[in-house]
Amino acid sequence: MLIPSELRYSNDHEWAKANGDVIRVGITDYAQDALGDVVFVDLPKVGTAIDAHGAIGEVESTKSVSEIYAPVGGTITAVNDALTGAPESVNADPYGDGWICEITTTSSADFDGLLDAAGYQALTNN
Repeated sequence: MLIPSELRYSNDHEWAKANGDVIRVGITDYAQDALGDVVFVDLPKVGTAIDAHGAIGEVESTKSVSEIYAPVGGTITAVNDALTGAPESVNADPYGDGWICEITTTSSADFDGLLDAAGYQALTNN
């Protein structure tokens, strides 16, 4: 499983990449592998205020439906509309083209509290 060292990770298997106060979010390689073939992604709405660890959408696969949780609190400022027509991007490139949304956060404490790559590796026993 890929666990890029430059990202942060939630216990719920989301990844987060900071660019200032904008946090790009997706599900991890571990999560997409456990889900199997992704067939639909329910994206959050731009402008929605969310709390850290709150549900922001769903990923549906051939095996199950799984919630997507916000690793940080803030406001949804962008979504990856390309997933509407190509949800399989979550499987093919979870850390690139398969990103879910961007959240503008008002508190760096949420991001700072996420797991680093070593912590996430320990969580997943990889």
